[in-house]
Amino acid sequence: MTLAVLSDVVKRYDQKLTVDHVNFNIEEGEIFGLLGPNGAGKSTTISMICGLLKYDSGEIRIDGISVKEHPIEVKRRIGLVPQDLALYANMTAAENVRFFGKLYGLRGSLLKERTEEALAFTGLSDRAKEKPSTFSGGMKRRLNIACAIMHRPKLIIMDEPTVGIDPQSRNHILESVKALNRLGSTIIYTSHYMEEVAAICDRVAIMDKGHIIACGTEKELRERVAHEEKIVVKATNITPGLISELGKHPRINRVEVVEDAVELYLPSSQSELQDILFIFSRHEGSIVSLHIEEPDLETLFLSLTGRTLRD
Repeated sequence: MTLAVLSDVVKRYDQKLTVDHVNFNIEEGEIFGLLGPNGAGKSTTISMICGLLKYDSGEIRIDGISVKEHPIEVKRRIGLVPQDLALYANMTAAENVRFFGKLYGLRGSLLKERTEEALAFTGLSDRAKEKPSTFSGGMKRRLNIACAIMHRPKLIIMDEPTVGIDPQSRNHILESVKALNRLGSTIIYTSHYMEEVAAICDRVAIMDKGHIIACGTEKELRERVAHEEKIVVKATNITPGLISELGKHPRINRVEVVEDAVELYLPSSQSELQDILFIFSRHEGSIVSLHIEEPDLETLFLSLTGRTLRD
């Protein structure tokens, strides 16, 4: 069953097109990734889905309900974990969670039960009486999640939930996302970290400059660049002349220099390896290692836009 539908959604800021005729569906029970660099339009799209920002044209429906026509009904079905922390520093962790529970109409024993449940789920039971001002960045992110899941929403939206936190906290949040999904929640997960999206999402939409440039399972997206291989050559003495000659090779599509390595993109590596080795030798480039990588979401993004997700 389809839970969320975006049809030709458009948003402008001062005549600048921020979201440009975006279309995608999200099925009930899936983890849907929205991947793209900073400024791609991900957070704007999320704000429109939540009813926090009005869209100029198109339509968004959640559980069959129009966001534009019935924003309150839609908000009851959504739990939002915003990119910017939404916590009250002068309240304890438990008080923060209870506050958000009350906003959704929870009272009495149900409110108490859900508060304990949310704190336990996010691993914060033993810090319930402490204020978030004493928490690490990762713990604050987890408390943000606890507040968002209090009312057991059908759709949980996580907008860049791992920005600026340590690897251990990041892993804890990714495991929490998978656990919420196993409990029945449908999740939209936005990120500019390709490896996170690839690890947890059933389907991925890649966004850039307000457009959805690709959408599908990781396997489907990989197949779009299966015709292109990536060779990574670590070497010393990487000179402008070496890079120039590699770039002029008729079968090499792109050449990127990353620290002490040269990344080459070409249709088939096997037939060109001898040429590549010969070019390095001619320019006295001493090869330390060479390996061929399978195409991934980063490769797809580069193939479609000519730049990396970090640009």
